[in-house]
Amino acid sequence: MARTFDELVAEASSVSVEGWDFSWLDGRATEARPSWGYQRLIRERLARAETALDIQTGGGEVLAGAAPLPRLMAATESWPPNLAKATALLHPLGCVVVANADEPPLPFADAAFDLVISRHPVTVWWTEIARVLRPGGAYLSQQVGPESVFELVEYFLGPRPAEDRRSRHPDDATAAAEEAGLEVVDVRLERLRTEFYDIGAVIYFLRKVIWMVPGFTVEQYLPRLRELHERLESEGPFVATTTRYLFEARKPAAAG
Repeated sequence: MARTFDELVAEASSVSVEGWDFSWLDGRATEARPSWGYQRLIRERLARAETALDIQTGGGEVLAGAAPLPRLMAATESWPPNLAKATALLHPLGCVVVANADEPPLPFADAAFDLVISRHPVTVWWTEIARVLRPGGAYLSQQVGPESVFELVEYFLGPRPAEDRRSRHPDDATAAAEEAGLEVVDVRLERLRTEFYDIGAVIYFLRKVIWMVPGFTVEQYLPRLRELHERLESEGPFVATTTRYLFEARKPAAAG
């Protein structure tokens, strides 16, 4: 029997959104995955690294799935609930988890790592990445691209200005990385189909991915949520487009 709007809202409003595990959405939403397979890529790179850093690790789930880790592995995270989760998950794998605000400086010495990775960073401080990389070291990241899930964003916020649509463009990342002294070696952008099957999935997603609709609360958007629920019930899944890009840069090797 189909659950009511109130039942779906109550469930999605009370479930924990700690960490970066989206398994609660299984059967309720789908998102196509990028062709490059980020976790597989970092597993291959970590196997060859001696020292590595994962910036904004979230709950540590992605990094843990890429084990075994290098002999010296560190991760940073800013949100206290994620810190506790990442610490419990990653310490047994030999990774130290460091509390660090998502702003410079990174709490590590110059040239400390031969690999820096980051999945869906909220902010990227390119000069700090260049500083902590050893000469010849690499930065490998999967990032949220421009206009990601904007169909859902604009459903709640209305049409977005041009600067919002331009935000997170890989061309801007390329320019910033090069300005910091890094050599960009790979950039790949993909647009991926995303579907939400019930209003609970929408609420959970917006509670978890807090930058999509800043300050989102069920109470504030209750009329729009109810309208969307009715649309889902009558028309089927809400379809949106997720954008992701793979970004790799290297720090030039020291002159011989």
